[in-house]
Amino acid sequence: MATRHQARESVVSLLYAKDIGNEEIDGFVEDILEDKKIRNRQKEFALSLYNGVLKHQESIDEKINAHLKEWKLDSIGHIERAILRLGAYEILYSDLDDAVVINEAIELAKSLAADTAPKLINGVLDALVKEKG
Repeated sequence: MATRHQARESVVSLLYAKDIGNEEIDGFVEDILEDKKIRNRQKEFALSLYNGVLKHQESIDEKINAHLKEWKLDSIGHIERAILRLGAYEILYSDLDDAVVINEAIELAKSLAADTAPKLINGVLDALVKEKG
């Protein structure tokens, strides 16, 4: 059975694909999750994350941009952007523990993104938690 980490990793992949212009990805989300053996509760979790990010993306992007000091969201890498959007969604719109969300985002960044990404992602998501109160 897939873990929540694997579900999040799949969501990052889906967000990445959509971000680079694959608008057709929405029609294949369930097939992609099945191929990655994301099933049952983890599939529901992954779908809720993916759809939640898309539903709130404009608000999420505004919040992230407010905490990016040297860049804007559209100038950072696609993977980093996908991880930030997912982490921000979980912090702002879910009841999951913020520390767990940040740790998961950092682990995703370590395995999927540039060497500097974990520090950036940690800083932005930590700032969102502090802003949220």
